[in-house]
Amino acid sequence: MLRRINGTALIIAALVATLGALAYPVWSYSDRSGTGEANLNASSVATQWGPLSATDRDFLVKVRLAGLWELPAGQQAIERAPSEAMKAAGDHLVVGHTDLDRRARDVAAKLGVELPNQPTEVQQGWLRELTAASGEEYERKFSNLLRAAHGKVFALIAEVRHTTRNALIRQLASDANQTVLDHITMLERTGFVDFDGLAREAAGSSTASPSGPPMSSGGNVPQVPVPVTPSGDQSFTSRPVPPTMEPLPQP
Repeated sequence: MLRRINGTALIIAALVATLGALAYPVWSYSDRSGTGEANLNASSVATQWGPLSATDRDFLVKVRLAGLWELPAGQQAIERAPSEAMKAAGDHLVVGHTDLDRRARDVAAKLGVELPNQPTEVQQGWLRELTAASGEEYERKFSNLLRAAHGKVFALIAEVRHTTRNALIRQLASDANQTVLDHITMLERTGFVDFDGLAREAAGSSTASPSGPPMSSGGNVPQVPVPVTPSGDQSFTSRPVPPTMEPLPQP
């Protein structure tokens, strides 16, 4: 009888120790200051439309940068017009980014986020690469450079639309989602998109956590972003993708 009691006690003691070992990491991790929630709050800025995170600010800048290089790339495709599909893709790029840039600048002004006025060095390199290409090489470069760029920002849009706590950013993400998907569709209609290459690139890439652009301080006046608009006297046949049905949040 005594042996049975001792054996039962040992089993109970072992179970208690096991449960304690399992519970400790959960308790100790939630009490640490370096958790994801703590990092999110540390990188967020309070606004009247909801907290503005580093990812939200990064999204605004990415939308702006996309227009700064993709609009002139679209104009170039219209000018060269190697095919009707290429011309149509360029048309949608110009019209879509002109409209989306206006929305992004409006949101950035309300939230106090400074936007760039020049494409990145990499994006400028892509434009030079397109300018130097000709014939079928140009068509392939145009289709794949633009398709890859849209795919990357498309993934960011989905993340922002899913996680943002800011009403203005949420609506902009909804609008950007429609515009970027329209551009992806038009680029794929050229027939030159290398889907295997896109898959390989995605498999070999890693995503870094954004820090977001710094918020403008009271003493510094941020530069005013210049509207992204087409140059010259080109005419366009497409129309901007209609905005989402959500009403624009009022302050």
